[in-house]
Amino acid sequence: MLIGYARVSTTDQHLALQTDALHAAGCERLYTDTVSGAKVDRPGLTAALTTCRPGDTLVVWKLDRLGRSLPHLVETVRDLIAQGVGFRSLQESIDTTTSGGKLIFHIFASLAEFERDLIRERTNAGLSAARARGRNGGRPQGVDQKKQKAALALKKEGTHSVREICAIVGIARNTYYKYTRAENQPMPSKRRTNAPKENQPAQAI
Repeated sequence: MLIGYARVSTTDQHLALQTDALHAAGCERLYTDTVSGAKVDRPGLTAALTTCRPGDTLVVWKLDRLGRSLPHLVETVRDLIAQGVGFRSLQESIDTTTSGGKLIFHIFASLAEFERDLIRERTNAGLSAARARGRNGGRPQGVDQKKQKAALALKKEGTHSVREICAIVGIARNTYYKYTRAENQPMPSKRRTNAPKENQPAQAI
């Protein structure tokens, strides 16, 4: 069975172009979403993937209707193939149920892996260069200290809720509670010196 999936980003766009093409391709069931491709939660796609059974084929009008990115697209199609489900993209003429379609998909998978390696390599190179100049990755410590002082000062005023303080300072709720826990922690006690105990003679040096 051919199962179609269509998506548009906003309510101003129309699904008709995609759904007409999917019906013409022979899709018996259609699932749709009106949501940005960057969103993780896409109920229509979830329903389409859940409906697919071994021997079925998921059909989209265009590749970018399915994946949020090339790695996500490859991951989704790999999951389908592992379940015995085919994948077709009408505009790019990709069909993983054919030998030519499988070859094209493997090329996409190689490109996705290449993209991940490039990102990893650039990130590691940037961190190495920063360490060589005496800087570590992450946000400068002074920024966190200023935000912590501001959050604690607002807390002491007692006129703002936790949500308001987080919005004013620009921190997450978990960060706020981390700051307040650090404030309430007792100062570490000073270690006692190895002075001789009372009624005991000091050891000779």
